[in-house]
Amino acid sequence: MSPPAVRRPVEEPLTDEDVARGLVAGDQDCLSVAYDRWSALVFTLARRSLGDTAEAEDVTQQVFLGVWRGRSGYRPERGTLGGWIVGIARRRIADALAARTRRTDLLAAAGSDLALADPAGARPEAALDRVLIRQELARLPGPQRRVLHLAFYEDLTQTQIAERTGWPLGTVKSHARRGLHRLRRCLEDG
Repeated sequence: MSPPAVRRPVEEPLTDEDVARGLVAGDQDCLSVAYDRWSALVFTLARRSLGDTAEAEDVTQQVFLGVWRGRSGYRPERGTLGGWIVGIARRRIADALAARTRRTDLLAAAGSDLALADPAGARPEAALDRVLIRQELARLPGPQRRVLHLAFYEDLTQTQIAERTGWPLGTVKSHARRGLHRLRRCLEDG
């Protein structure tokens, strides 16, 4: 015969007010309770607004990190804890949408610049051309290589190169001309 089951008192669940007080006091268990209660709502709001599950998960994590960091700013007289958390969620969602817009604008601008700057970049052999040019550049004498690098990779004018290197403008022009001629010969022979 087995021993009789011991009846333990059932703990009363914490009220939202208890969770809020504990959270403000720095009780991490109350943060866990808040997460259990409101993370599904926050995730759903983020998922519907952003349309991306991974991004919604990130926003949900950011919201509860914000809840923990900003817990001393919660004022119960201004509204419920759930309402405060939803307010944080809305701001984080808005931030995510704004960041997405900035990224899209940046990519569009970069894409149009690349399309204008290098129409040959779409060709598969363009990558091979870049490798060959870098190899040949590495074989040039130091001053010629430096001038061509500053001109093509840092997009400096010959005057700017002269200012940066401290060389006379005529010297910069000579190095550029000789370097380009040597590159052309090497590439034509190769």
